[in-house]
Amino acid sequence: MEIKVNFLDKLRLEAKFDDFTVIADQPIRYKGDGSAPGPFDYFLASSALCAAYFVKLYCNTRNIPTENIRLSQNNIVDPENRYQQTFKIQVELPADISAKDREGILRSIDRCTVKKVVQQGPEFVIEEVENLDADAQALLTLNPSAEASTFILGKDLPLEQTIANMSGLLADLGIKIEIASWRNIVPNVWSLHIRDAHSPMCFTNGKGATKESALASALGEYIERISCNHFYAGEFWGEDIANAAFVHYPNERWFKPGRKDALPKEILDEYCLEIYNPDGELKGSNLYDTNSGNVERGICSLPFVRQSDGEVVYFPTNLVENLFVSNGMSAGNTLAEAQVQCLSEIFERAVKREILEGEIALPDVPQEVLAKYPGIVAGIKGLEEQGFPVLVKDASLGGKYPVMCVTLMNPRTGGVFASFGAHPSFEVALERSLTELLQGRSFEGLNDLPRPTFVSNAVTEPNNFVEHFIDSSGIVSWRFFSAKSDYEFVEWDFSGHGENSNADEAAMLFGILEGIGKEAYMAVYDELGATACRILVPGYSEIYPVEDLIWDNTNKALQFRSDILNLHRLDDDSLEALLERLENSELDEYGDIATLIGIEFDENTDWGQLTVLELKLLIHLALQNFEEAKELVEAFLQYNDNTLERGLFYQALNAVLEVELDEDMELDDYVVNFRRMFGNPRMDAVLGSVDGTVRFFGLTPTSMKLEGLDRHQRKIDSYRKLHAARAKFAAASK
Repeated sequence: MEIKVNFLDKLRLEAKFDDFTVIADQPIRYKGDGSAPGPFDYFLASSALCAAYFVKLYCNTRNIPTENIRLSQNNIVDPENRYQQTFKIQVELPADISAKDREGILRSIDRCTVKKVVQQGPEFVIEEVENLDADAQALLTLNPSAEASTFILGKDLPLEQTIANMSGLLADLGIKIEIASWRNIVPNVWSLHIRDAHSPMCFTNGKGATKESALASALGEYIERISCNHFYAGEFWGEDIANAAFVHYPNERWFKPGRKDALPKEILDEYCLEIYNPDGELKGSNLYDTNSGNVERGICSLPFVRQSDGEVVYFPTNLVENLFVSNGMSAGNTLAEAQVQCLSEIFERAVKREILEGEIALPDVPQEVLAKYPGIVAGIKGLEEQGFPVLVKDASLGGKYPVMCVTLMNPRTGGVFASFGAHPSFEVALERSLTELLQGRSFEGLNDLPRPTFVSNAVTEPNNFVEHFIDSSGIVSWRFFSAKSDYEFVEWDFSGHGENSNADEAAMLFGILEGIGKEAYMAVYDELGATACRILVPGYSEIYPVEDLIWDNTNKALQFRSDILNLHRLDDDSLEALLERLENSELDEYGDIATLIGIEFDENTDWGQLTVLELKLLIHLALQNFEEAKELVEAFLQYNDNTLERGLFYQALNAVLEVELDEDMELDDYVVNFRRMFGNPRMDAVLGSVDGTVRFFGLTPTSMKLEGLDRHQRKIDSYRKLHAARAKFAAASK
């Protein structure tokens, strides 16, 4: 993690990381003001807090209350060497905790990450650099030997060269990648989390049988996501980019809707229109670009090549963003390698959906077949030794598709996790199923799995598939576990051989799509220096329902974005109009405003916590609609999961509105004790909100220029690097 430090007044320091700011000072005896803890105090507190976290985690997974558990830490300093210290952590446990759990709680403390790092002895490297932002590869801790050449199935170059090429490309773009975490909880299963040090919201996870393959996986996913703009989907990219020569890619085209908001004739083709506009309800305005919001330019559309005949078809960026999300994107050492990964992912998710929603019982992989892959068997054994039964299934539906499934059961909680993987190679598909299962997860993370059900509607409900797509945490049917399988086991093999194996496999995968009557469309993105592609299979590879284009489109942001960002500048008529749109939009009242308007607010601010309900409440308050405001305050206090501070503000506001709306009570009779209960600063904000001198308390003013929105600005900074690289590439190609 990158921590940037700023020098403040006197001896005060400011450390910034992620969305947090920590202030440090020195005690008065050391010439400081004593206004904040010192750096060493934070260090001491970190180990106590880390120990307490692991205690909390242990207790939560076993439903053990922590109200009466007390923990403390003392550091005992050696009188002859002040750098030699003993950290004594003591825990006081209630009498009703069993001996087994007492031992478990003590063992959990032993897992404290801070403790382990201190015991291992971190290495410190101290150096001078010309520019802190220039060394973009400084945080990549894994540097494979340049002389080594480790080939794995599916890769056209050795892992070492793949890692060097990808990390070098990101460095050239000015993106500083940091490895936030590694996990290796069972043999031959590695995963890691990487992110942009400047914009941590841009992150990917990698998985593999080795450290190197996991890092190559994470870097590849990062490059695919910047190549396809996935990190920035659904968000406002700012007015400068909205009015630039291009918004997404230099080869984009903008088409104006026809008469009566008809779809432009230049977009999609007959095959796609039958899928996306079967009843003629889709309008041009449904497809305006969310990221720019520049409706005057028309509908931003990108060229995709139809694979059946090589014709170019333009797909609105809005349609791609709303329906396909990240499905069907990949980067590779070669285009064929990227295509294989892309198509494998499409089959993995489509077949998974067919199996789960059809409650299909899959055949087990025989032990003699599994024995051919000892590395995978060792990983499965590691899970079972921890008390997690594992089922290995053939998900090819009778040898039709290159898909495998590894399912984990958690007897402690009754939860299950069905992990799928796909690749033309049986071995690679099986390995991906296992590594996907544990990607970024600890053993404790396996305690949150949903329980299976016999209720078919719960499994087939569209949002269940979305949950499976996001992190495989959706519900699975008990029928999936039947010993009577719906298909026979097939030891399939779709893999190619020789120098053109990936090209052969890509052709084979396209052939499967053709065989089931599906058309595929592909865009290739190489302007950033890598080879990436995006493949769309209409009617097959969408993640969200087609109806979302009309009923739940991300471009609903355009109805609200400008007014909400300019909230403090709106007059009463404009506020009334905004309120009416919010009331008539059928929005989820507990949906967050950040998602609605596509802005990365700091989650720790009131903007970051703001919901549709609270925004309506604050507008009613600004308009002096006290009865409506009080009704929403009561709903907020009953259902809203906000911060304690925000809750107390609304508790105080509720009390004041109660008095204001009662003709028999006078506010002056209660203010003194209200102030004693809630404090003067909070009551000043409440009373000001009621008399109109305070508007939209807690929401700092901003505008479409995005002033003060540091988190969002960092996200846009990340995109500007890509935009500049694409502009440079386009200029050089002329």
